[in-house]
Amino acid sequence: IEFYTMNPEVLLSRIRVVLCRPSHPGNIGAVARAMKTMGLSNLYLVSPKQFPDPEADTRATGAVDLLQKAKITASLAEALAGSTFAVALSARQRDLGPAIGKPRETVARLLAEAESGEVALVFGNETVGLTNEEILHCQAAVTIPTNPEFSSLNLGSAVQVLCHECRMAAFSEKPPAVAQGVTPFTSPAATQDEVEGLMGHLESVMTATGFFNPAQPGRLMPKLRRLFGRARLEQDEINILRGILASTQVKTNHGRKD
Repeated sequence: IEFYTMNPEVLLSRIRVVLCRPSHPGNIGAVARAMKTMGLSNLYLVSPKQFPDPEADTRATGAVDLLQKAKITASLAEALAGSTFAVALSARQRDLGPAIGKPRETVARLLAEAESGEVALVFGNETVGLTNEEILHCQAAVTIPTNPEFSSLNLGSAVQVLCHECRMAAFSEKPPAVAQGVTPFTSPAATQDEVEGLMGHLESVMTATGFFNPAQPGRLMPKLRRLFGRARLEQDEINILRGILASTQVKTNHGRKD
């Protein structure tokens, strides 16, 4: 796993997704949505056949803003202007093109380059892909391993795969930190004494309800201890479980006839 010095969101903001000669506006919309779900926002369109288009807006559900600020250029050279490194998606090795690499290795290189400047992922036309000339504008190439018996991959899906790899690499395969003001879902890990308190409480309630017989304990308690050890309980989870047990004790005591 690579570790980058720059903020992951900044790294992702430096990646351009360049579509060369896209023929279907719906695919452009699907690409915009795929990008936004992974935190990428710079869309470049090289000579799109039909754009803007209502179908693109429809397929971009929630990501129309990326379409609205997409940059349209007449050539790939223009789309790559100002960038320092570009990776082309290609299904096969070209005679004069860069060697085709694996997605994770190539994306790691792409993000390393993004620490010092703008970079790009370049995708070809839905039918014919990238031309040899377009490939030569890129410093690296990548292919997405697919089922050889059915290797056809939709443009939006191809962009989704590589954008996902970019996000995973940028965050070193860890989820982004919880934003300020958002209540974290997790709580600190339970301490050993908190777990022991739960075990004692559970044994007491199980004994009171007749579920557990201390005279013939069997393997019940060791199995429960193994279960909770495997779960790696958090403090909040301990509190919830003990709250349930306390509620059971209240019900049991109210129903008891002295």
